[in-house]
Amino acid sequence: MDSNHHKPVHVTAAVITVSSSRTEESDVSGRTIMEIFEESSIVITHYAIVPDDMPSIRREVYLALSKASCIVITGGTGLTSDDVSIEAVLPLLDKKMDGFGELFRMKSYAEIGSAAILSRAVAGVIGGRAVFCIPGSSKAVTLATREIIIPEIRHILTHASR
Repeated sequence: MDSNHHKPVHVTAAVITVSSSRTEESDVSGRTIMEIFEESSIVITHYAIVPDDMPSIRREVYLALSKASCIVITGGTGLTSDDVSIEAVLPLLDKKMDGFGELFRMKSYAEIGSAAILSRAVAGVIGGRAVFCIPGSSKAVTLATREIIIPEIRHILTHASR
């Protein structure tokens, strides 16, 4: 789409790390996301680490929605029984962006091969704000944030805020 399709949108970001073991000092993935946003002149207005449980994740998402237009949840997307980030967020979405997960896995496949089928990633909008659930590895957050979220966030928010 041409650049006339994009409207000027002020983007602020929230980062939520889902983990029962990470601390602010050991949260490399959360820090990586924040650094990539800051490199793109996007201000971080909220950051939190929450345990792997649905009520905690949902509470933090609602709090982040009140502070940011782009929320990235990292971690808790695997296949173990305590990986519930996607299950916590999916019912909250007004609209789901299927293409995000598809593109993320396509790009992951180019990097890691068929293990990409284990990469659960989801995105959508809630109340005109963009929400992304991505795996917690440093490579995954770098790929998702730098190659997909940053290039498209203004476009996404232009549509989501209508």
